[in-house]
Amino acid sequence: MTSLKRLSVLLSFLLTACGGGSGELDPAAGAVPLGGCDGSCVNTERGGNPDNVRLTINDVETVIAQGVAEADARGTDATLAVVDRVGNVLGVWRTGTTGMPRDVLIASSPDGSGGSEIMGGLEGIEAGIDGLAAIAKAITGAYLSSEGNAFSTRTASQIVQEHFNPGEFFQPAGPLFGVQFSQLACSDFSQRFNSFGPSIGPHRSPLGLSADPGGLPLYKNGTVIGGVGVIADDLYSFDRNVIDNDRSNQNANVDELIALAASFGFVAPVERRANRIAIEGKTLRFLDGDASELQSNPGSAPSFPPANGQLVAVTGYTGATIQPGLVFGSPASGIRAADSAKSDEAPYVGDDGYVFVDAANNNRYPATAGAQPVADRLLASEVEVLMQEALRVANQARAQIRRPHGSQARVTISVVDTDGNILGMLRSRDAPVFGSDVSLQKARTAALFSSGAAANTLATPGMDARYISLVGGLNTVDTIDLGDYVTSVQSFLGLPTALTDGAVAFSDRAGGNLSRPFFPDGIDTADPGPFSKPSGKWSPFSTGLQLDLVINGVIQHVLFAAGAIVTDTPQSCGGVTHASLGTFSTVGFTHKRLANGIQIFPGSAPIYRGNVLVGGIGVSGDGIEQDDMIAFLAIDRANARLSVNPINNAPEHMRADTLTPQGTRLRYIQCPQAPFLGSDEQQPCKGK
Repeated sequence: MTSLKRLSVLLSFLLTACGGGSGELDPAAGAVPLGGCDGSCVNTERGGNPDNVRLTINDVETVIAQGVAEADARGTDATLAVVDRVGNVLGVWRTGTTGMPRDVLIASSPDGSGGSEIMGGLEGIEAGIDGLAAIAKAITGAYLSSEGNAFSTRTASQIVQEHFNPGEFFQPAGPLFGVQFSQLACSDFSQRFNSFGPSIGPHRSPLGLSADPGGLPLYKNGTVIGGVGVIADDLYSFDRNVIDNDRSNQNANVDELIALAASFGFVAPVERRANRIAIEGKTLRFLDGDASELQSNPGSAPSFPPANGQLVAVTGYTGATIQPGLVFGSPASGIRAADSAKSDEAPYVGDDGYVFVDAANNNRYPATAGAQPVADRLLASEVEVLMQEALRVANQARAQIRRPHGSQARVTISVVDTDGNILGMLRSRDAPVFGSDVSLQKARTAALFSSGAAANTLATPGMDARYISLVGGLNTVDTIDLGDYVTSVQSFLGLPTALTDGAVAFSDRAGGNLSRPFFPDGIDTADPGPFSKPSGKWSPFSTGLQLDLVINGVIQHVLFAAGAIVTDTPQSCGGVTHASLGTFSTVGFTHKRLANGIQIFPGSAPIYRGNVLVGGIGVSGDGIEQDDMIAFLAIDRANARLSVNPINNAPEHMRADTLTPQGTRLRYIQCPQAPFLGSDEQQPCKGK
């Protein structure tokens, strides 16, 4: 490729980026500056035409054709997937003449080393999962992004590892450590593929959230409309060192460069990209390459369909077709604004609340009473107040990971009872989609570990985690007794009754402390926490209890999608067992405590009435300290509003921060300083 041609491509990309969000006007969208999106652009439908805020069939074809042209220019095969903002898979293209699935190794290093952690037991299950890898990358780019932030799978890689930044030893774990095990295929919240076409979301991801570079969000007129994911290097992994730059090795960056070419015309606005956002004083990463490194000119890519390859079906996700995306925020997408004409939604209208709806446009999760006896349950009226107060705190809070500066926080809020039943879910306008499933995981985790039922739930007979291998036949390579985690944490805390008597209130921040591969967090010479894998078996693909609780369901789904078995995983991540090798069944839980897995990064609090646990609240979407604060203050403010037998945060003597295992105090809630817009209040959580 000549220098002049490279320069031409680079200039084209820069102009496209400006058109996507530099502040220039789009004549087709009236006088709204493209760079002025503050979370409301999608709702205007940019001039009233829904095609201005969604992926059309022509758009999907263009993205695929541009990506394939770059793969062809590099002489490499690739699999590309395109999704809309709620995870509908709009098309998957595989290059090559045979159409046969390609092998993809899921591992922390090219040779599969790094401990027995091949995605927690998927050793040998590489055949037929290139489509799953591409879809997971595309969903990650779409789900982590919003009108206020554009995050890629490279960004995800940076914020989920044992150090932040990865490669900087003796630093604490990434702020979203553990988020990779969300949006799971077994989640009871996430929706499944509809063979009739795009349907309500959010949809599940086949491999959870991806940390393998090669997944990018797609934008149109300043709003995120979906994502593109590429797998070409046959290794599904992550970037172990963000101190260097992968552009020095284009073979290591091939997935990302093909995705970059595919996104031409749909690139994220420059000022919204991760590299314009800092967390803890560290700038995030978006891409390790730019248009100057492309070997094709996406603007002149051959029209669809490309000569190389074909559309492919991916079991559980899409047929071999191209579909149009849905308009985010419309009832068809499964997420819309609260309706003042509906009694179960009207309380949130004045606070710009959004609800999750079913195919009939009914609120999926209106405020509902808990299932426990009256004295020990949350009432529907209390759940309504909790969600309303959480939304109001978010609306007042200064966003941490959104642009422009001074934006309000955008989050999803979930409330559950002590059995994990969903009592209500609510979200802000333009909150990133990933926070939906995550907020529910957080709420359930806080309620579970703060209850007296935690030990028995984890040690349920038949719930062992079974790791398998297809190398040399179907074999069990490791079996984990989940009850061992109970005895481990009891020993670690010096509390023989921990997780059995409900005497300690655990937030996700506290549970996350116990889930790190080093305790204290970031001290590389320290032993792992009791919920973590030991050294040699730990990796970002195998965090410990978090994965062991769901691994059976993950394996069942991957085997199903690869065509090895005929039954998909149930919509419950907890309780899936191997009755025998390759044969799956369920324990038959009567509760939902583990129905979409657990989460181990902050943003939750257990809810009490006096000293009695009645549920949990989880918040996710806009920075872990903001999430912590919104959950904690929502309970406190609800307490102030509820005059009869009110609910409250955990009494101080019960909170996990009263514990000092190994001489290090656990953390409970960490609120940001001066967090509110238009207020100089410094410590809103102090004394509560």
